[in-house]
Amino acid sequence: MGRFTVSVVSLAVVVSVLDVSTVLRRFTELAFFWVALGLAITVFQMLILAWRWRYTARKLGIDLPLRTAVHEYYLGVLINQLLPGGIAGDLSRAWRLARSSAPTGKAVRAVVLERASAQVVMTTIALASLLFLPMGSGLARVLTAGIGLLALGGVLLFGLRRATPASIAGQTWSDMRKAFFNAKALPVQLLTAISVVGMYIILYLIAARAVGATTPMPQILPLVAPVLMAMLIPFTVAGWGVREGAAAMLWSFVGLTPEEGVAISVAYGLLVLVSTMPGVPILILTLTEAQNRRGHLYRGRTAGKDSAAPPLKSTQDQE
Repeated sequence: MGRFTVSVVSLAVVVSVLDVSTVLRRFTELAFFWVALGLAITVFQMLILAWRWRYTARKLGIDLPLRTAVHEYYLGVLINQLLPGGIAGDLSRAWRLARSSAPTGKAVRAVVLERASAQVVMTTIALASLLFLPMGSGLARVLTAGIGLLALGGVLLFGLRRATPASIAGQTWSDMRKAFFNAKALPVQLLTAISVVGMYIILYLIAARAVGATTPMPQILPLVAPVLMAMLIPFTVAGWGVREGAAAMLWSFVGLTPEEGVAISVAYGLLVLVSTMPGVPILILTLTEAQNRRGHLYRGRTAGKDSAAPPLKSTQDQE
């Protein structure tokens, strides 16, 4: 409930300081060609995400059919859009993969590593974007981006390399070497991660086209990754509120109209939400199967109790 409140309050703050009519006016002239193109791109993105998860799982010795990976990924992203925190869908993927006879630890790490590696790429791009924003001197921006990247890499490597082989961190490091840090896997993982992150950025630019943004795309491009990074804050529902606030601040910071930034951010959020709709029938089927299993289990227990009960004696038998 608290995370829903954060999203609502954040959106309320954004609405209170902007000209809402200007934002809404952009949606009355929504360009549906760009909306359709954006939704088509999300299908390819989902296929790459599912294939990448399958590839990571196979490197850890887990057999995950591509069809199953696609279904589970659609279900996971839908849950992430509906529930606060942004990780419930990933927990669902890990739990359901572990139920399919995969070792629990490896099933969890396959999801965590696949998700985290893409976030590392997004963070790297966001830090690199600082080089192209009009803030401070060029040297200051280079130093800020460089220090951020070094700090991120240093913390990860220090924590993992010092871990014992039997610890969770040690097992994670071992699985990282299998799934990422070898000559065959690293190019595949990098290419797919960059493709996924690139599609997120392209989708944001398409959202800008859909709402009729007049700012040149090269000027918007370095703002996209920092705005999307705001969605990683796990105190909202699907980044709503925080993403719009970040867009308003960044657009204002570089001398652009904050209403345009918020309109693009809202359009992006709606595109992502609609793109998860194929997960709805999968969710319904999953809930139905779970209910049927509970029904069979209940009937089985009831039948067992009835068979174990002693037969009732008739009145004649008692006499």
